Amino acid sequence: MPTHHLYLVPGFFGFANLGDLAYFHPVRDVLLATLGERGLDVKIWPVETSPTASIRRRAAILLETIAATAGEGDDPIHVVGHSSGGLDARLLVTPGAALPTNHEVEPWAARVRSVVTVSTPHHGTPAAGFFASVLGQKLLEVLSLGTIYALRFGHVPIAALLKLGALTARLDEHVGFDHNVLDQIYGQLLADFTPERRETILGFLHEVRGDQALLPQITPEAMDVFNASTGDRPGVACGSVITWARAPGVGSTLAAGLDPYAQGTHALYSVMHRLSSRMKAVDLAPAQAAALVGAYGAVPPAASSDGMVPTHSQPWGEVIHATRADHLDVIGHYHDPQALPPHFDWLSSGSGFDRTRFLALWSDVAGFIAAAAAAAPAAASA
Repeated sequence: MPTHHLYLVPGFFGFANLGDLAYFHPVRDVLLATLGERGLDVKIWPVETSPTASIRRRAAILLETIAATAGEGDDPIHVVGHSSGGLDARLLVTPGAALPTNHEVEPWAARVRSVVTVSTPHHGTPAAGFFASVLGQKLLEVLSLGTIYALRFGHVPIAALLKLGALTARLDEHVGFDHNVLDQIYGQLLADFTPERRETILGFLHEVRGDQALLPQITPEAMDVFNASTGDRPGVACGSVITWARAPGVGSTLAAGLDPYAQGTHALYSVMHRLSSRMKAVDLAPAQAAALVGAYGAVPPAASSDGMVPTHSQPWGEVIHATRADHLDVIGHYHDPQALPPHFDWLSSGSGFDRTRFLALWSDVAGFIAAAAAAAPAAASA
């Protein structure tokens, strides 16, 4: 029986591991168990990508990770990418792709049997244009540190959160925005980590500052060029997971509850949603549109978003699963403090996403991968 190598690729500002903090921890556990139940011998590898490097550089890191771990035989390879991690996978399997690495692309890409993208901006996200600015880069760095903090301590200090919420509420204003407050919040969050962990986090953030080529590449305009120059590889099953979170308003505010912390993170979500919802509708394939109608009752409007990526930007290949969730819910960052380890909602969108939806989503992904694994021998002999 072959060993199937499954690679989990984080999105921009994502990390595979920071000490004992794992970006894909709950996803990895569910996929390992579910694929095992389906009779697959699976090894799962998180990819230590460069957070905001160019798509070509990140795809090269994915390739180098595969070359270092998948062995020289013909064991099948599968890739799951969250957010921009899905773009790395698409570029890797594009026939004739030229990547900045000493490894030959084709021998490894030819072994890929499936690519699953999760909340991926296939047609870009308007939020990228803002985050490519000087202010946006600083804010995104603070948000990234806040995500790491929430994973480690359960929640961001309420004082820092209220400052951040009040500050981001003025993003559309041209006066009164105190950039120094972001530096204060950054220092406050970082100070709570141990010296050893602080050094690791600072190394991660230093890498982010050093290469931010990804952000202008995932604007809607730049992704139009990306889509024109990439293509699907024959024999690779291509699928996507679609997320749509509730637009900020009275309903989402009530769904966030009365907890001041939840309301504070909801204020941040509202800002992220506003930045990402300025998107034109995308022409969907009939099967994709039908899948969205089946999941949501109708094709979501053009302004729909998961708080980071427009919903219309996410379909690619077969729609494996569509759910009501925000951008971080689907990788386990939803509110479930009773879980082991506990799950905490860093951006409270009021989506209602929970463990039942999480298991349903990743069970469908596992089923897609298993079907691709079963079809591969038939495709090879055809």
